[in-house]
Amino acid sequence: MTNDRRMIKAIRGTRDLLPPDTALWNLIETTARDVFRAYNLQEIRTPIFEATELFARGVGEETDIVSKEMFTWEDRGRAASDKAQSLTLRPEATAGIVRAYIEHKLWDRGLNKLFCVGPMFRRERPQKGRYRQFYQIDAEVIGPASAGSDSPARDAEILEMLATLLDRVGLTEWNLELNSVGCPNDRARFNEALRKALGPVKDKMCVDCQRRAVTNPLRVFDCKVPEDQPIIDKLPRIGQFLDEPCRQHFEAVQDILKGVGIPFHINDRLVRGFDYYTRTAFEFTHGGLGAQNAILGGGRYDGLSEALGGPPAPGIGFAIGEDRLVLSLQEKQSAESVTRRPAAYVAPLGAGMNREAARLARELRRQDLVIELGDESFRLKKLFETATKAGAKYILIVGENEAKADSFALKNLATGEQISVPRAELANKIRA
Repeated sequence: MTNDRRMIKAIRGTRDLLPPDTALWNLIETTARDVFRAYNLQEIRTPIFEATELFARGVGEETDIVSKEMFTWEDRGRAASDKAQSLTLRPEATAGIVRAYIEHKLWDRGLNKLFCVGPMFRRERPQKGRYRQFYQIDAEVIGPASAGSDSPARDAEILEMLATLLDRVGLTEWNLELNSVGCPNDRARFNEALRKALGPVKDKMCVDCQRRAVTNPLRVFDCKVPEDQPIIDKLPRIGQFLDEPCRQHFEAVQDILKGVGIPFHINDRLVRGFDYYTRTAFEFTHGGLGAQNAILGGGRYDGLSEALGGPPAPGIGFAIGEDRLVLSLQEKQSAESVTRRPAAYVAPLGAGMNREAARLARELRRQDLVIELGDESFRLKKLFETATKAGAKYILIVGENEAKADSFALKNLATGEQISVPRAELANKIRA
């Protein structure tokens, strides 16, 4: 046996999220929960792996995600004769949420407004803001049409909520791009027109577009290869193929957005990467992310429930890429600026003072103060050094004399001012 002492590192495409950066992640997630609460969204938590068939049927077998990017394995039972089941780490959240909607008959509740927060997994080439394990905030509004789930008001409400969320976390320079991808009949006509238009030119495009031109022409609009853009610019647009109900639905969404003051830009090249999308499609972008500038995206998926074996259940949802949103926020503010630093460092001075210091720290923490606690084995100089390194505003000396007097030396580490404060007044003094 060899004694291999090489350092084990995180797998390529994954990463550790460390403080103080995690303060920005917490800011985003806390703000999202607060905003969602105001719009009556409730949290759902689904497994991080599902049956592979769920994504093949829901997302689409010809999409890049299903055909190239999923982490899939065969799961066998305990007995050798047990039939293996194909399982996949979730590459996105919508299919799992709709599966839960069907499995638990959530249509009995009427309109369901749900959100989830957690990791997703795709075998992509790692790059800035894009990882193989990444994090999303996802929300879905789904239910029977009789509950209003197919209304353009639901689309506009989701978009207005997202604008509120981005403003609230401090990312104000966003752009909303909007399009309609129509109904399945519209897309069938559009795909046929794309195939005809791509036929003479597809051999001049990238390898991925050559494949997409045959299997799923709509995905050509996802291409980011600069040399392919002049060809894509000349292709037909989905707006030419919308039927009257889809056109009216899209116009109603725009009208409501104008009414609530949400700016948007019509991008008739915008399509979503999954087969289940219908009608409204959207992205929020931010210039600080370069060519891959989408922070979040989503759209309507009125036929997904039926595709997964459920009843008709129109829905609309979105996914926020937390990794990319954090990158955008880092341009605006440092993680340190939103980190809650210790208000005080409780410093036990002398043998037997750990007990009294712990008691005092507990009292202060119960009044919602961030408190760091030292150790009686530290000398006074080390106590001050440790308090400064922890970023504490005050150091609170707990010695034998202070314990007997029930009044403690409180020193401001920035100004050097030191006063004696009775125990009962400590929390207010530190907070002030």
